[in-house]
Order: sequence, then C-alpha cells, then structure tokens
Amino acid sequence: MQFAAPIRKVAFLGDYLPRKCGIATFTTDLRCAVAKEFPQLQCLVVPVNDLAEGYNYPAEVRFEIAEQDLTSYLRAADFLNITDVDVVCVEHEFGIFGGPAGSHVLALLRELQMPIVTTLHTVLREPNDEQRRVMRELIRLSTRLIVMSERGKEFLREVYHAPENKIDLIPHGIPDMPFADPNYFKDEFGVAGKQVLLTFGLLSPNKGIEYALRALPEIIREFPNIVYIVVGQTHPNLLRHEGEAYRLSLERLAKDLGVQKNVVFFNRFVELEELMRFIGAADIYLTPYLTETQITSGTLAYAFGNGNAVVSTPYWHATEMLAAERGKLVPFRDAKAIAVAVVELLRDEPLRHLMRKNAYKIGRDMIWSRVAQLYAKSFEQARHDHSFVGRKSSPIKTLDESPGQLPELKLDHLFRMSDSTGIFQHASFTVPNFAEGYCTDDNARALVLALLLQKLGHGSPCLGTRAATYAAFLNHAFDRQRGRFRNFMSFERRWLEEVGSEDCQGHALWALGLCVSQAGQGSFQMLAAQLFEQALPVAAEFSSPRAWAFTLIGIDEYLRRFSGDRRANHIRETLTTRLMQSYGDTARDDWHWFEEVVSYANAKLPHALILSGRCLNAAPLLDTGIKALRWLTKIQTSDAGSFRPVGSNGFFLRGQERAVFDQQPIEAQATVSACIEAYHATGDMVWVAEARRAFEWFLGRNDLGLALYDAGTGGCRDGLHMDRLSQNQGAESTLAFLLSLAEMRALQNTLTSFKDPNGK
Repeated sequence: MQFAAPIRKVAFLGDYLPRKCGIATFTTDLRCAVAKEFPQLQCLVVPVNDLAEGYNYPAEVRFEIAEQDLTSYLRAADFLNITDVDVVCVEHEFGIFGGPAGSHVLALLRELQMPIVTTLHTVLREPNDEQRRVMRELIRLSTRLIVMSERGKEFLREVYHAPENKIDLIPHGIPDMPFADPNYFKDEFGVAGKQVLLTFGLLSPNKGIEYALRALPEIIREFPNIVYIVVGQTHPNLLRHEGEAYRLSLERLAKDLGVQKNVVFFNRFVELEELMRFIGAADIYLTPYLTETQITSGTLAYAFGNGNAVVSTPYWHATEMLAAERGKLVPFRDAKAIAVAVVELLRDEPLRHLMRKNAYKIGRDMIWSRVAQLYAKSFEQARHDHSFVGRKSSPIKTLDESPGQLPELKLDHLFRMSDSTGIFQHASFTVPNFAEGYCTDDNARALVLALLLQKLGHGSPCLGTRAATYAAFLNHAFDRQRGRFRNFMSFERRWLEEVGSEDCQGHALWALGLCVSQAGQGSFQMLAAQLFEQALPVAAEFSSPRAWAFTLIGIDEYLRRFSGDRRANHIRETLTTRLMQSYGDTARDDWHWFEEVVSYANAKLPHALILSGRCLNAAPLLDTGIKALRWLTKIQTSDAGSFRPVGSNGFFLRGQERAVFDQQPIEAQATVSACIEAYHATGDMVWVAEARRAFEWFLGRNDLGLALYDAGTGGCRDGLHMDRLSQNQGAESTLAFLLSLAEMRALQNTLTSFKDPNGK
C-alpha cells in the first residue's frame, strides 16, 4: 500500500518503552510496525513521563512530556507544529495524562495544526462527569477515532454520540509467530511433560488471580502435573502505593491451598521475545478478571491470536473475541467454574487443538504488519478529512489569547511552618512563632490546600504526610460531647478555649467535605466522613453569614459523594435561605450586600450562593450571588484598575468611608475563589479577568506596587500597610496565596483544555 497524500512524518503520543505499562508496549509495537511496513515514513515519538527523571528512551523519542505539567503539553504542541508533523497518533488512556481525568492532553490537541488519530484503549460505559467531559472533547478534537472492539464502537455512538463515520475498528496488534505444539517450548521453562496454564501482564487485584488459584486443587486432582505460571511484575502504580501486598497475598493463598508446588510467579517485566515463548508453552491461557468493564485486553489478544485455548471471565473484550465457541467463558469470581472449564479442555485434546487452530487463523488478521496497514488507511482518511474540514488555529498567539504566566508552586514555607502537630499560626519574619501556637482555622485551610494540590497531580510524598497531619489536627480539635471544634492550641498542645468560633466550625466543615468528595483517600476519607456527619448538625445554629458560607461550600463537596444525605440537604436549604434572607433584609440600590458592613473574607458569601445556585439549578440563588459579587468587585477596584480589598482598620460600614488599609491576603483569596466559581456557573470570561486581577494583587498589582508573595521562601507577607509590607509570613497569608495559586492553576487547566466551562 502507498499513501495517496504525501504523508512523510507521523508522531506517536503516549507512554513508551522502557516505561513498564501496557500502553507503552502498545505504542512501541505500533510505531515499530508502521516504521517497518512503511520505511519511507519518519515515525517519531512523544512520550509522557510519570517520573521526574524520565526514562532511557531510544532515538525515535524526540520530545518528552512531564505528566502533570500543563505547559509541557503546550510546548509539545509547539514542537509538533514546528517540526511539520503530518499526522499525530494518540494512544489514549485516562490514567496516563495529567489533569482531572487526563484533561491536560486536550490542551495539546487543541493547538495542533495536523490531523489527529486517537486510539481509545478505554471507552467507559458509565463515565463520571469529568471523564465524560474529557471524552467528548477528545472526540471533537480527533479527526479519526480507533477502537479495538465492536463494543467500544457501540459505546462511542450511544454514550458519547460520536459520529459513526469518524470511527475505525482496528484489532489489537499481536506479534507474528508460527503455530507450534506447546511441548516445543516447555523444555526451556523446565515444565516438559506437564500441562501449563498461563496468565501474564502487570499484576493488580482486578486480575482475579486468586480465583484461578482456588480452582487449582480440583484441577490437580485429575491432572497432578499441572503448573500455573503467572508472568509479570506488580503494576508500578500499585507497587508505589501498596508494595507487594497483593502478590504476597496470592503466595499465601497458594500455600494455604496446598498448591504451591504447582504455581510459579515470574516476577518481572518480560521482553516480547521471551513473552512469546511463554505463550508458546501454554496449553491454556487464563484471564479471570473480576469485572466486565474492560473494553480491550492486550494480553488476551496476544494469547488468543497466537493460538492459545482460552478460559476467561466474560469481560467485554473476551465476550466478543471468544464468541462462537472460540474459547470458554466462565462466570466472574467462580473458582469452581474455572476448574470445570480447564478440566474439560485438558480432557478433550481434539477440542482444545481445534480452539487453538481457529484462534490462530483469526489471529492472522491481528498481526502487527496487518494492523499497521489499517492504521495507514486511517491516517490517509484523517488527512483527507482534515483537508476537507479545515482547522482554525494559529501557532502564534497574542498576549490576549495566551493564558497568563503563574508563579511556580513552592511549598518550602508551608513545610517550614508545619510540624508533627499541625501548621503554626504566625511567623516572625519567615521563622515559625512557637509562642502563638496553632489553630483549627489554619489547619483546615492547609488540608484544603493539600487536597487541591493532590487533585492537580502534585505528588509530593511530603504533602501527603502533611495532609494526614492537618486531618489529625481536626480530629483532635473536635469535641465529640459538644459537637464542636476547638480552635486555639498552645505550643505545649493545650487547648486555650473550650469552643471555637462559628467561622472555625465552618472552616473545618469545608475541609472535611472536600476530603470526603476527593476519591482515593481510603480510611482517611472515612475519618473525614465520620467527623463531617458528627459536626454538621451544629451548623443549623450558626448566626455568622461567613460560617454559613464556609459550611455551604463544605456541604456541596460532601454531597458530590453522598447526594442522598437528607440532613445535609436540609441544612444546605436552611443556610441558603438564611443567606438570601440576610441579603433581602439589607440590600438596597446602593448596597448590594448581606450585612451592614463589608469586613473580611467577603467574597465567600456570594461564592456560597453561586455554588449552591449552580448545583441546585436555582436561578434566584445564582442571580443574587452574581449581583452581590459584581457589586463587591466594583467597590474593591482602585481608580488605577487594580484590586483594592477593604482594609481591616475599620472595614466598610454603610454610609461611612471605607478603610483602605491594612489590606489582607484572605480577601484576595476569597475573591479569586468566588470569581472562578462565577465563571464556572456562567461561562462569562469577565470573571476570569476579575479572578486574575485579584490574584495579581499578591504579585504587586496593588496600591503600593509591592509583591506580597515572596518567591524566595514560597511564603506570603501578612498584609499591605499604608506605607510598607508586613515582613511576617504567617500561615493565613501563605495559605491564602497558595490556595489562590492552586485555584488559578486549575482554572488555567480548564481554559487551556476545554472550549468553555461546561466542556461543550
């Protein structure tokens, strides 16, 4: 086959060997197959690194992307545009790209000038909101979509409404090897004269290997020479977080079952040539996966296509590949059924060999040379479609079109201000002030920051440790008899009050609600849920509008996980009603506010209404919140157009002159957060500009033209006086800056990756 259009250069984007994962193996095999089948093509690679040090890549790797660094994706787009790549072939899996649900890759794809052919290794039938949003945008940006199964094609059409004429069905590629008797390979592994069962791939609990082990005693009773070989190291992500706990549990299970003499764990990542010899030695291949939601299995494709008889649970790819008695399907989590199927195949040699031959024949359409030709056709079609539709984008952007630069995230001062108890309240210059001790307010904000940074992909182990410390502080601060949090603690770890302020309760509920909503925290999350449930009832007694607002933000996060909680929903209704009543009682034509005074953390009040209005689809809440925030940003704008927060030396009483100084970081942070929420609720870019203006107050766009953020320490100065900066860098101010930076980074990710806040 020859290309109709002069395609000279193809770039493959995804994981790449020597990174150890299935996508890396696939990308490497596909790139090599295309390069071999079409030697006139330049086939370069742009891999994604999950390690800061990267990998020792081969020469075809031309540019590397840091998984969690959004700007790295944009630089990669510039590189691909400048190097005149004709087609980009993306290997997509949610877990390999940075950002929520892997959204960083969208920022790259939006900037590309050439056609994009995307292989979808996972097509979810029931995506969460973020996954659905990312997939819809990925479909929009891709010129062509490749799936490896009919089920994947069906899901694209029915779940994501992808145009059918945009989808190509190409099977998972496999190496080409001759059809041979398994006995030919068994000597090499010391299993001559034995029946061999095989499972291979990166080891993780969803593989269901424990059920294959539980099937062995029954199999051994009839075939005592059976040996079950499990090839592959523990998945690197699992290894980092849980070590070898799963593999060790399987080894213990084998011993408990008395089958240890019949089981071999080959604990390493094997190269292709060695893997094919393992496949060649197998009499039966087992895939006892635990759930149906696997649309593609490279290991199944390799084993089936090269002539293995297969016993598998009915996950989606297996159901399709093993239909018409091309293999044996057994129920999920059913060791007895596995045993029955294996014994039947071992007894019936003619049936087993017929399965092998039929599988091998089908596999000839799956070999990499054939798959490379099908990809080439997809590239050609993408080139034609791209030329026909056109693509409006410019590799050069004006400042107005480009996202503003944000400071690098630096956590040195946060860690300096924290010890094994929590975060200290105050600092003398940049040194923690032990005499002032700790408070729940700051530890709650610190926990919020840690959770936001983890969601952004900041994987510092130290940050995870600190998050646990801040959560432990909240747990200790909670007085279970009173149902309230204490706030101030001395350096000697003595509580200085019996009950903290209402704002303290609200801060704690905000942090706990966020902890509940952010999946993946395990028992950490369970602790947060228990504390939230015990601490929430007292919120109905609050009289402070700010406490209402903090609590509403926490309730919103909590209900993302537990939407059916009637008490939480009732308290949300109560507090939003009170905020609306407060506004109705106080607001006039010249005073669109909730109180007779504009004081501190003011933007949290409209923020809570905007958030609740958006989530409840309640226009009166949303409209009131937007109206109040618009008024607040107007009165907090200087004649020069910079953000000027109401000063803490007197605040702003209705009918009186507003205080200009001292200006506090907490007000800038509250405004940044509220304006971002207003943007997400309305899609109006005015709010992005307002958020940026408030954030730039930290960086020197203020009345004195001085930066409160200290790039040297990573801390933030405590306030802006009439004639100078405060030189102290306490917890509240530092957390205010870091929270603002984290939220601005998340906003920038959204603006760069999606067309609008709703991903439409």
